[in-house]
Amino acid sequence: MEAEYFPPNEDVILQNEAPTDFYILVTGAVEVLAMKTEGEQVVGGAKTGDICGEIGVLCYRPQLFTVRTKRLSQLLRMNRTSFLNIVQANVGDGTIIMNNFLQYLKEQKDPVMEGVFVETTTMLAHGRMELPLSLCIAALRGDDLLLHQLLKRGLDPNEADHNGRSALHIAASKGSENCVLLLLDYGVDPNCRDSEGNVPLWEAMLGGHESLTKLLIENGASIHHGEVGHFACTAAELNNLNLLEEIVQYGGDVTIPRDNGTTALHVAVSEDNTELVIFLLDQGADIDKPDGHGWTPRDLADQQGHEEIKLIFQTRKEAKKQTLVAIPEKRAHGTRFLERLTSEPAIRPVSQEGSFPATDGSLSQTRPRRRINNLHNSLFGTMSAAHKGEKDLLSQNSHNNHGTSHARVTISCPEKGEVAGKLVLLPNSFRALLEMGSKKFRISPAKVMRKDRAEIDAIELIRDGDHLMFVADGRQQTSN
Repeated sequence: MEAEYFPPNEDVILQNEAPTDFYILVTGAVEVLAMKTEGEQVVGGAKTGDICGEIGVLCYRPQLFTVRTKRLSQLLRMNRTSFLNIVQANVGDGTIIMNNFLQYLKEQKDPVMEGVFVETTTMLAHGRMELPLSLCIAALRGDDLLLHQLLKRGLDPNEADHNGRSALHIAASKGSENCVLLLLDYGVDPNCRDSEGNVPLWEAMLGGHESLTKLLIENGASIHHGEVGHFACTAAELNNLNLLEEIVQYGGDVTIPRDNGTTALHVAVSEDNTELVIFLLDQGADIDKPDGHGWTPRDLADQQGHEEIKLIFQTRKEAKKQTLVAIPEKRAHGTRFLERLTSEPAIRPVSQEGSFPATDGSLSQTRPRRRINNLHNSLFGTMSAAHKGEKDLLSQNSHNNHGTSHARVTISCPEKGEVAGKLVLLPNSFRALLEMGSKKFRISPAKVMRKDRAEIDAIELIRDGDHLMFVADGRQQTSN
């Protein structure tokens, strides 16, 4: 570019002259004039940084207006040939320039500019201009007529920009259903990916375009072709439960991580969104899965002090330990085998002699009997005890029944203002229960009562799910 100075009242560009150059105003001021039969008419002006003569250069048509300086002005002159050489060497930038230029023409309310816009788009679509025009520009503008003309000229419907985004990505994100239909009719790949792993289906879902989402699925689009882990994390970052549910609805796994190891559960914990956390746990998210830096969702909840999420994690972990898989139908020999805990190793059935079958089908008398302490409250322990010849097992189960309790109770102390209560595991003894109340509520409990005011004096009277209230003896416990 060359810097040139022009004195006041000098014509820089003449109306109807050949478009050889355009100018950028650096200092000074110019006015734009339209030459008519009745004389000159001022139609506008330009300030520092504005461009003059670009319409003639870009559209390759005679200059529309005369540009005249109002005072001493400095302008940068760019030759059209030099400009086109630069644009053709950088097609991506040329596409952006043309898109901005067309958008500028479209926004002008002047009838002359509207005519230039129609003429320019027609020339571009028919390839009568030296400037590049891609399908992405037509999709970005939502111009299905221009898109159709470009496709009829033979442009590749799968062409992408420097970020790998195709016209289908752009049309889906903007909800341009007509553009999407045109691209599908011309054989576009409905599962094309951009450089970040995004697919058109995800763009439509992210934009909330339900009808377009269904249209893409009907034409073979699948969320599995994209980075589902990235999609789930994005939905969690947006705190958008509906979007997560939609991912699951279309077959996506919201528990898998993105490239850096972060899962949607990590993000939900960081956002302190308990609703998302519960949904992701219901989908099978792992609270102990580390990300790329070694942080698990449980670690994040502890580190960030999200007490409600920590309680959810604790409750889910305890519930998982006690959950039994469904009981299958009777086997060929009439024996009903109960499924194991999900966290336990496989258990082989016990024969009447108390032996365990070996792998080869023979009875191994040397294999040690499985301990039953961890299953004494389970259905497996109860039914095994009822089997003939297993009275010693029943005896051991009864002996240990109160030794290890898995009951969960709610404790409260109305005298201390703790009415709602806290969910805790029931201790092994009544004395331990009193000590727990003393520590949690900082009182010297005299008695324990149920919510119906019935007094309790033995641990055996307490059942899973009971609400216990501690009553103080009037002495305030001092802190250590």
